[in-house]
Amino acid sequence: MGGMTIRVLIADDQEMIRSAYRMILDSQPDMQVVAEAADGAAAVELARSLRPDVCLLDIRMPELDGLEATRLLAGPDVPDPLHVLIATTFDLDEYVYRALRNGACGFLLKDGSPALLTEAVRAAAKGNSLISPTITVRLLRHMAPPEPPRTTARSRAGAAPRTTAPSEPLTERERDVVRLVARGRTNDEIAAELYVTLSTVKTHLGNVQRKLAARNRVEIAAWSWENGLCDDRGADVP
Repeated sequence: MGGMTIRVLIADDQEMIRSAYRMILDSQPDMQVVAEAADGAAAVELARSLRPDVCLLDIRMPELDGLEATRLLAGPDVPDPLHVLIATTFDLDEYVYRALRNGACGFLLKDGSPALLTEAVRAAAKGNSLISPTITVRLLRHMAPPEPPRTTARSRAGAAPRTTAPSEPLTERERDVVRLVARGRTNDEIAAELYVTLSTVKTHLGNVQRKLAARNRVEIAAWSWENGLCDDRGADVP
């Protein structure tokens, strides 16, 4: 973003939560809260009008929930999608899986630290995704069907699983990168773990995104868990 100010829209039906987010974000020299909404319908209207850099949405809201608001603002059919960051509590993990499918680029726990909030907003504003090992990976693992990989994702998540084959087979190194992305590693951590350069990791990620038709790291992680490349025992499916 350079020296630009990150413009943020906050949508949550709890005024106390909105006030807390505003206080944290407005205290940052590179951020500004440009609008607040108490329901999903108002959030969508404001977001389409103001085009903020990041939309910080709760999941459970009146009028229109955060899942549908995410689809309308960032879904696959949106020609110019916005960056949506979901704020949730851990017991809403099944809904978060649907939000991911609807285009969300990151997740936060409402009781997370202010530092995590600002980090996630900055990542989203740059078009990146915050994948926290303590949040997103646990959510994706919870939604990953145990056995076989493709049988229960729809019934458990309420959304169609992303189990289509890549346009081209992933190389062994690309699968290594995908597994680490799915476990919440940053690019720097992946480079260190695989003993390759940062530019090599970025090249692999670019190839993976193209082959999977994935828009961001979150979709790559979701594909990995849905297709059984990772499981709780650490076994990998080729």
